[in-house]
Amino acid sequence: MGNRIVARALVASLILAAAPASFAAGAAPHATFNVSTLRTQGSYDRFIVKYRDGTTQRTNAAAATQAVSAALSRTAATSSSLRAGKAAMPVASYARKLGTGADLVRVSRKLTASEADALIRQIASDPAVAHVQADVMMQKVRDIPAAAVSPVVVDDPYYQRYQWHFRAPDGTAEKIGSDASSYANKGGSNVANAWNLSDGTGVTVAVLDTGITNHPDIDLSLADAGYDFIIDSYVSGRATDGRVSGGWDLGDWTTEDKYLASNNPNGCVDANNPAEDSSWHGTHVSGNVAELTNNTTGMAGIAYKAKVLPVRVLGHCGGYSSDIADAIVWASGGHVDGVPDNTHVAQVINMSLGGEGKCSDDDVTADAISGAISRGTTVVVAAGNENDDTANYSPSSCPGVIAVASNGITGKRAYYSNYGTGVTLSAPGGGVYANDASSGTVVSAGFSWSAINDGTHEPTTADYGGMAGTSQATPHVTGTVALMLAAVKGASLPTPTPAQIKTLLTSTAHAFPSTPDKVIGAGIVDAYAAVNKALGNDTGPGEPDVTALTNGTSVKASGDGSAKVFSIEVPSGARTLVFTTSGGTGDVSIAVKNGTAGSETTSAKKATNNETVTVARPASGTWYLTVTSPASYANVNVLVRFTAP
Repeated sequence: MGNRIVARALVASLILAAAPASFAAGAAPHATFNVSTLRTQGSYDRFIVKYRDGTTQRTNAAAATQAVSAALSRTAATSSSLRAGKAAMPVASYARKLGTGADLVRVSRKLTASEADALIRQIASDPAVAHVQADVMMQKVRDIPAAAVSPVVVDDPYYQRYQWHFRAPDGTAEKIGSDASSYANKGGSNVANAWNLSDGTGVTVAVLDTGITNHPDIDLSLADAGYDFIIDSYVSGRATDGRVSGGWDLGDWTTEDKYLASNNPNGCVDANNPAEDSSWHGTHVSGNVAELTNNTTGMAGIAYKAKVLPVRVLGHCGGYSSDIADAIVWASGGHVDGVPDNTHVAQVINMSLGGEGKCSDDDVTADAISGAISRGTTVVVAAGNENDDTANYSPSSCPGVIAVASNGITGKRAYYSNYGTGVTLSAPGGGVYANDASSGTVVSAGFSWSAINDGTHEPTTADYGGMAGTSQATPHVTGTVALMLAAVKGASLPTPTPAQIKTLLTSTAHAFPSTPDKVIGAGIVDAYAAVNKALGNDTGPGEPDVTALTNGTSVKASGDGSAKVFSIEVPSGARTLVFTTSGGTGDVSIAVKNGTAGSETTSAKKATNNETVTVARPASGTWYLTVTSPASYANVNVLVRFTAP
């Protein structure tokens, strides 16, 4: 095991847009097309064409290819370079049928942006076509690096020191990692309390990312059952083209000369896109979702008994939208030609991906997501890291997704996080800088912490590290969904639909500690409240959130004077039930009652936090402890204990 923790910030980003357009009135039928992904300096040789049902092109590959060939001929009349004979006339060839039913067609040479624009418009003029777009390369956004630090409750040794993002957003001051200062935690996801209700058992989560690496703190039982959907060998890093079984991360470095745009038309490294070592992004995301917990090793995961199905869609220079669409279909139980059907269908998909362009109903990614949702799979995606309206990015603007923004430990919107009415809710992804500022001192509290690898190119030593971004916020919501699904399954309740899950998340989100500078959804994900409501135990509108306690385990409480409510389940035959508060600052009082309708017993000593209520022979059931104060208080120990029968 590596003896260092590396902090990195990373969000994978799709360069995938969908600006719909149609031809003039009277032209029937209308086709939509997307040219907004084309970049002036870009080059394109792959196009996704969705033919209409009932057309020959829909079912006949030769006819589909011929239609594109005809469009190429028409393009020659409109392209100045082709018309003047300055560039060779490209030839179309059929690539494959996508899982959405669209066709991927390639041309024999790279087209300039203007040539690709002309070809897309000509393809769309075919009455048999419903939609056409370029198959663009998807890339990750630039990392936000942090200085390396040295590592030194659940029994996972790094959990308490680093993973603030799993704890309750109750204002408790926390000193994270190597930080010299403490920060009031108002941005956590309340996962630690949700562990009293669910652990993710019986749920499969598909992580569509760079794949996964060997790590002793991650359940890898489905790693071989996953799949590598990257066909192009230049992107996958394999010797030959083609997809292979297994969701393993081979590395996604771009530090070799062959990835220079100046050396290769497929290259991604240029003045605006520096070379990078391998990110191990998929391992980090998977760790946040389901890292093993209470195993005396490393860190913790949210739905730690859920199964992660790794699906590799991002490699060197990123990954194609066509491969990602197929992966969505496959992971959710749909069929993709040439790939064995998935026998471990995911109930929830995590896509820590985002990029330029509005996602319309006709886009290949939207089609894939719609199919997944129709099969009962919830799709959770990153809102993006561009500090811009997420309506301008895909797949976060695709219909039906749960789009996740990022907040830091103080509960503020992370300065890089996308925003807007398309965001469903926020989750802790890390603010990078002290007090979640937009610049300043990089701190350990500015990151989300999870499993990682130390390899520069290929994977080497398993380790732990920090990343910041909406990519890291997203698995907090995904893991929460897994907890919800496992809880209702364990209680033999009906499985909520993806739409119902979205409503449960937004209706239980924790209120932002202050009004965000931009709209980032209903609030901060509250795993405990979401699981509780999924089980039918909603506290009701206007009532405070309830934090579940375990016998003999103290928690910290901080507040601004508003009531905080705690609960504990007391078994039949228990004796000497004692509620106490102690330490910290301020002057709290407590009230105790059995059930929501029971009579209260109070303790309200002046000028002290040392309050006690003792019940000699408590009745079985749920007991509630309410902590109040006339003013702010902080770091008060709350403890309930009883003698078990």
